[in-house]
Amino acid sequence: MGSTLSDATKPDVPAEAITMHYHDGTSRVVYDSDIERPYPDGKLIVSRTDLDGTITHVNDAFVEISGYTEDELIGKPHYILRHPDMPKAAYSDLWQTVESGNKWHGYVKNLCKDGSHYWVYATVVPNVRRGETVGYTSVRRKPSRSKIEAAIAQYADMTQYEDK
Repeated sequence: MGSTLSDATKPDVPAEAITMHYHDGTSRVVYDSDIERPYPDGKLIVSRTDLDGTITHVNDAFVEISGYTEDELIGKPHYILRHPDMPKAAYSDLWQTVESGNKWHGYVKNLCKDGSHYWVYATVVPNVRRGETVGYTSVRRKPSRSKIEAAIAQYADMTQYEDK
């Protein structure tokens, strides 16, 4: 990918330090404060990536909820937002789906810069130009609480035996 990520800055609130290992062989320490940020009512969170998952565009709602600046996001791998509770299999399914040219939907728990998190219902689609996929767009909406609760239980089962 070419981008390097430094360890996250320890937040001012109590938080667990977790070493995350990513599919491209990189790793970094992140902090999970277990504080949930509410999804902003009436907003869509939008980002675009290149074929490798490097962020090429973010909207203001994305910047606002993530706690990162636009400059901190552009050029970084989208997994900068991966929360330790998210199973690797969810991302594997996402990538297999979009790389085959299809639309993916799912519930995602994202990690903010300050160690808090937020839940989204994400739709990811390939960006096709002249018959060729050139990147991906993700649009996130406010998820229902009942769907979040179901995802929490499912993801806990899925991550129980995998390395972070």
